[in-house]
Amino acid sequence: MSTSLPPLGRRHFLGYVLGGSTLIAAADLGLADAPSAFAETSARVPTPPQIPELYDLNDLLADAARPTANLITIVIREDGTATFALPRMEVGQGITTSTAMLIAEELDLPLDKVEVTLAPARPELLFNQLTGGSNTTISTYTPIRVAAAVARLALLEAAAAFLGDTVDALVAKGGVITAPSGSSVTYGELAGKAASPATRQVEVQLKGEESFTVIGQPTNRVDAIDAVTGRKEFTTDLQVKGALPTMVCRAPTLNGTPRRVRNLAEVKRMPGVTHVVQVSTGVAVRAATFGQCIDAVRALDVEWKDGPVAKENDASILRRLRAAQLPMPALPDTPLARTITGDFTFYFRSNSAMDTNSAVADVRKDRATIWAGLKSPVVAQQRIAEKLGMRPDQVTVNVVTAGGSFGRRLFFDGALEAAEISKKMGKPVKLMWHRADDARVGRGHPMGTCRVQATVVGQEVLAFNQSLTCVETDFRHGLGEIITAQAADLPAGLGNLGFAETIFALTQEVPYDFGAVVQTLVETDDRFNTGSMRNIYSPDVRVASELVVDQIAATMGLDPLAFRRRFQRNPRLLAVLDKVAEVGQWGKAMPAGTAQGIAIHKEYKGVSACLVEIDCRPATVGRTIREAVTGPRVTRVTYAVDVGLAINPRGLEAQMQGGINDGIALALTSSLHLRDGHFLEASWDNYFYTRQWNTPPQVDVIVMPSTEKLPGGAGEAGVAATFAAVACAYARATGTVPTYFPINHKELSFKPKPVVPPIPQSPTNGLAQTS
Repeated sequence: MSTSLPPLGRRHFLGYVLGGSTLIAAADLGLADAPSAFAETSARVPTPPQIPELYDLNDLLADAARPTANLITIVIREDGTATFALPRMEVGQGITTSTAMLIAEELDLPLDKVEVTLAPARPELLFNQLTGGSNTTISTYTPIRVAAAVARLALLEAAAAFLGDTVDALVAKGGVITAPSGSSVTYGELAGKAASPATRQVEVQLKGEESFTVIGQPTNRVDAIDAVTGRKEFTTDLQVKGALPTMVCRAPTLNGTPRRVRNLAEVKRMPGVTHVVQVSTGVAVRAATFGQCIDAVRALDVEWKDGPVAKENDASILRRLRAAQLPMPALPDTPLARTITGDFTFYFRSNSAMDTNSAVADVRKDRATIWAGLKSPVVAQQRIAEKLGMRPDQVTVNVVTAGGSFGRRLFFDGALEAAEISKKMGKPVKLMWHRADDARVGRGHPMGTCRVQATVVGQEVLAFNQSLTCVETDFRHGLGEIITAQAADLPAGLGNLGFAETIFALTQEVPYDFGAVVQTLVETDDRFNTGSMRNIYSPDVRVASELVVDQIAATMGLDPLAFRRRFQRNPRLLAVLDKVAEVGQWGKAMPAGTAQGIAIHKEYKGVSACLVEIDCRPATVGRTIREAVTGPRVTRVTYAVDVGLAINPRGLEAQMQGGINDGIALALTSSLHLRDGHFLEASWDNYFYTRQWNTPPQVDVIVMPSTEKLPGGAGEAGVAATFAAVACAYARATGTVPTYFPINHKELSFKPKPVVPPIPQSPTNGLAQTS
């Protein structure tokens, strides 16, 4: 092969065949495609291009990943399978399936011959092992395909030598390479022959879209059978030698700390208990079973030091937020201009996944091994090493599939806590957070206010100002490694504020031509455990914006759909908007007390529109279901999404269905109540996520054909537009624009569980609850 490579075209890339005993192929990410920036507009009072239209969070994350792309490799094994250690985390979003599809496509290999595992922490990857911002497919799409294409070329070259023919004459299909003569050889037989004794650079051409047979086809998840049969392993399923169940007794106020245990000897004598130790976050108990851990935690008599928010409640935090708000701009005194405003409050929300925070840790004198669901394993490894007084290379961090995340697992609280406990006990531990721990001290979405002020003259919007003020969102995981994590941890929250402002600027966009558009963020109060809950700032910003959009439309005498069609600034947005209006039958006659709502959202290289129908009639709101919170019910959702190239439309549809339920929960039922320095919620039975009785009987998700040739982000796309559409529908059905969310927050619909003991007794009547 010539050492002088020609200029590379749109589908031509450089890659590497790495030195080794079997075939290993890698990509050069520095030449990844770049998506188009923004569409032209012809509105009379156009809004100049906003920051995310030119460069958004996904551009930042993808650019950060490129320098280490050639460290991500595909290996062809002697059994003919391809294996790839994905440097991202599977939390149910289906990325192991879509990744396997990319590899199968370029390698011409059956999907069941591709094995995708999760890579352990690899510090050499730097920023390339962070799972967040709906970025996995965007940043890995090209390098994975290039690595697979490099492997395919190496196999073809080895087959040409073995079969005595030319590369161009050979046909690769189904893991077999066949010559015109009919002679053939399998990938497995070629794995060793295609290996290179030294690393060499090659040029490959990726398949064109017209040749795709796997990408774009609706595909079942590769782990679906294991998931539904119980064979899929999560952290607490792992059998690590010597690791016994471990739980933590926590303070009655948020982030309180233990002073002393008054009955230490008594608890140590309880059945099954092996260790009881004080740690920075509470008192840890290790026992033979989790049931015995629960009994011991409940029996502990601990003297606590109050946490930093002792005696605080929703009202006191809201007063702090109001005091921190920026003044809205003064408007010109003219009778021609009308000012339309909105002021909304969003209460704390839990970021607790179905799979509670958990970790296994085995800390020895000179080394440590951790197993946990981690979206930023590199910085987790580095912070754990700091905690243990070790070098990072003495700490092995294994990434385990988790049952959900929604941003929660960007932080590694459980892994850090397990490492501290294991070191103090001198024994391996299998730490599991109780559901009450997740709700009361876990990461959550911060409380905030969002104000909007629009200036309208005649049938035009001249200015649109939006200001979000909220409790700090913690970004101290950085971009997934220690340098940016330390930058985010600068004193007085200054570093974290820089991250927050950057992420806000790179994600928030008003998708309308509203003249002069200004969006601002103020964050205050760093005393809470927060994180990048699914879609970060967008749900609250979109709700406030779309509710005011409906008010502007009413002021102009325009139908909400007609208004959005006129002022939207992107042809892809217009397409999804028209599609939901058509399929969802916008404008149809509906009974009093019911209504439709519609909203649009643009983020992560994708666009979406949502049309909902809601029933707010007394008979529905007051319906009685055992141990249930009911209230208004969304009865139908029509959702259209264009994420660019959809790798797996079936997986994308499932992602949207999950986001739709998130949006409904945020609008109607799902929040945390702060009282006397602690959150009242303590389990799924009193944290009211969307339940079966509140799930819409009819949900239509339309995956739109796209003009984009590259994939966009999908993990968070379903939330914001749904939340906003539900809010708009509620306002139209009731005739009252809601000013706080969720709408049921001010009515405490449950009897709070005690904070001492910190977790409830294990249930003994489970069978009685199944009737």
